[in-house]
Amino acid sequence: MGMTITEKILAKHAGRQKLEAGELINAKVDMVLGNDVTAPLAIQEFERIGVKTVFDPAKIALVPDHFTPNKDIQSAEQAKIMREFARRHDIVHYFEVGRMGIEHCLLPELGIVLPGHVVIGADSHTCTYGALGAFATGVGSTDMAAAMATGEAWFRVPETILFVYRGELKPWVSGKDLILYTIGLIGVDGARYMSMEFTGEAIEGLSQDARFTMANMAIEAGAKNGIFIPDAVTENYVRQRAKGNYEFYVSDPDAHYKKVIEIDVSGIEPQVAFPHLPENARGIGDVGEVAVDQVVIGSCTNGRIEDLEIAASILQGKTVAANVRLIVIPGTQAIYLEALNQGLIEIFINAGAAVSTPTCGPCLGGHMGILAKGERAVATTNRNFVGRMGHPESEVYLSGPAVAAASAVTGYITSPQDVVKEGA
Repeated sequence: MGMTITEKILAKHAGRQKLEAGELINAKVDMVLGNDVTAPLAIQEFERIGVKTVFDPAKIALVPDHFTPNKDIQSAEQAKIMREFARRHDIVHYFEVGRMGIEHCLLPELGIVLPGHVVIGADSHTCTYGALGAFATGVGSTDMAAAMATGEAWFRVPETILFVYRGELKPWVSGKDLILYTIGLIGVDGARYMSMEFTGEAIEGLSQDARFTMANMAIEAGAKNGIFIPDAVTENYVRQRAKGNYEFYVSDPDAHYKKVIEIDVSGIEPQVAFPHLPENARGIGDVGEVAVDQVVIGSCTNGRIEDLEIAASILQGKTVAANVRLIVIPGTQAIYLEALNQGLIEIFINAGAAVSTPTCGPCLGGHMGILAKGERAVATTNRNFVGRMGHPESEVYLSGPAVAAASAVTGYITSPQDVVKEGA
């Protein structure tokens, strides 16, 4: 019996010819990632191990993106711990404010996570890099510490669910809508400790940015990782930015899957996930009139240039509703600059939006857009748990950038098609 792409990548990094789901392995890692929330604890544990230096200063990335620019003394101290550790150990991929971006937008953009890699990060959305055909997964800070010391991590080889997306997408439907629909279908624990492998003709037509969005939210279904078979779209993305060698893996025709789920995308509308779980997804036609106080467009899920282009196409020539705060957060400095060059930032500001330097900020209830009691937000982020963006009695509705931008204009959750028609 053959192997899935996930099994092949893990086998290669474990020095094995063959692996099966359920096996416990040690595997070499190509990149170890930490941010200003998780890395300080990992650094503390690393120092307790007693080794003198990291296994490879070029295979560790430290990205202070959650509470930066520092919102208070505590966040400044967290960032200082990272900064000093990076200096002591000559960490190559340390990114200071002004050069950093949201970690899961930044690392692929810089070409330091690549197809065929094994990547672990002390952040649950490390699974984003599966969009490139890498095995990427989140770990705890103690596992990060061990990997910084040894260059290895342990895994139980996950079983795989194959998701086959057929048909043609409706207007305004993209990766965020597909993954919200999928999580709604299987639930937030429907792929618990499994690999979600995405394929089908509808996937082949997705941009690289849309693929990042889907892989990013695999964790919201409980998955160990989400992964795409790399193709011409992947090659076009990595060829121009790769900082090292990479390898394309494909699943064997006779690979074993826990199950195969086929989805006809032609009937999927733009999706909105209601509070307080990503699985509470419904089509925009079933939302009703839900008034909102805040709209956030950005995050590691939807802060890439395609997302900003979609939002700007709806906001151009329009004004944000008087009772709504619109916050736009480009994922990296390069994305910010590209948006500036395209005139997107001008569109956002003319519409009445606040545009932020790259930061995770409001996504985790950190800063740059905290919700008060009773307030509602539409966000292109990845989680809408109780209190995720602020007060425990606030509400977060998840959507793609098209629905978010349209909702900012009307003041309630709105189909982008309705706003585009009004502006015609």
